[in-house]
Amino acid sequence: MDSQTVRAKHKEFLFPCVANYYAEPVVIAEAHGASVTDLDGREYLDFFGGILTAGIGHSHPEFVKRIQDQVARLVHTSSVYPTVEQTKVAERLTKITPGKLKKSFFTTSGTEADETAVMLAKIYTGQQEIIVLRHSYAGRSQGAIAITGQQPWRVLPTQIAGVKHALSPYCYRCPLGLEYPDCGIRCAQDIEDLIRTTTNGRPAAFMAEPIQGAGGFITPPREYFEIAVGIIRKYGAVFICDEVQTGWGRTGDKWCGIEHWGVEPEIMTFAKSIANGFPVGATIATEEVANAFTGLSLSTFGGNPISMAAADVTMDVMERENTPKRSAERGKQLRDALEELKKRFAFIGDVRGMGLMQGIEFVEDRKTKEPSAKKTTAFLEACKKQGLLIGKGGLYGNVVRIAPSLLITKSEIDDGVKRMERALAELQ
Repeated sequence: MDSQTVRAKHKEFLFPCVANYYAEPVVIAEAHGASVTDLDGREYLDFFGGILTAGIGHSHPEFVKRIQDQVARLVHTSSVYPTVEQTKVAERLTKITPGKLKKSFFTTSGTEADETAVMLAKIYTGQQEIIVLRHSYAGRSQGAIAITGQQPWRVLPTQIAGVKHALSPYCYRCPLGLEYPDCGIRCAQDIEDLIRTTTNGRPAAFMAEPIQGAGGFITPPREYFEIAVGIIRKYGAVFICDEVQTGWGRTGDKWCGIEHWGVEPEIMTFAKSIANGFPVGATIATEEVANAFTGLSLSTFGGNPISMAAADVTMDVMERENTPKRSAERGKQLRDALEELKKRFAFIGDVRGMGLMQGIEFVEDRKTKEPSAKKTTAFLEACKKQGLLIGKGGLYGNVVRIAPSLLITKSEIDDGVKRMERALAELQ
């Protein structure tokens, strides 16, 4: 089949909600490192990595060999049997995560990892209400949709009881109309009022991403989490840190995004880059919190030998290559270039992020900050013409998300920035 045939069959046989980027979606047939090739033979530089998932790049040779060896030896057992692969990954998670996190539960997606975390928090605290953030994203299950703080993703009209949405630390579009740092981090302080006015005063958990991913790479003030987590612990809740997008050195210098903000969670979730594309979700908790979950549970595919081998070899490569350090270095290179582009193109309203997790917010006018989804879509199409794949997000669909492989090279960053520059020139 050629790309046109695949696109036609996709439209005919898949749910319409399985939406694609671009007017003519790219049908990817092969990928290596930061380069992908479509079914018609055209090559692209990948600056989105399967939504922050190809952390060590596509088809890394060491990764491929490990998977091949594992498939030849053992494919499936389900969680009712312990395996070497699962226990190895669980032990490594304990060593790489901050604080006292120790015991893990493996699933197949970030959605499941987040759902498991919420359930665990409720079991441990004996409470039911969950504090989450506006502009957040937690996945596609009914519970995750209720947690998600963006209307386009909330496809069900019903609201699950007990989910309370706090203000997002979205400084560029401060919901209180204030300016940092004179704001006093009111968005965090407001959590106490939220608890006292909309809950029974005893929430089970506060769940948040260190940088809001699908929300448009919203990066909080450095004081935000210390204040927010201090408040929720005052009321007996635990902190669930969602590292699905920010983990594995993505934010630079640290293995986990929350380490930049100086607080330690009782529960943490991972997915995406943890296994470089294999379906792995992980929920890790302190021993005290994890031990509260004594009821029966299992996961048919969670923690399966192939996915655990994928996670194990991914961590091998990341540790050897020191992805936190690499992300900081290449992230600075990328950020400096984006700031220069902002000076030249007036429709770039904001540039934000950390490490290799950088966002560009498009606006119609910098003074009014009117979101421009139209320019964002046009920019994606222009980048595609330049052979560059990027992502988008945000409540208004006006934020470009850039998150390449953590092993991206200096020359590849330079190349990608030049392609973006040419695409921006087309918009102007």
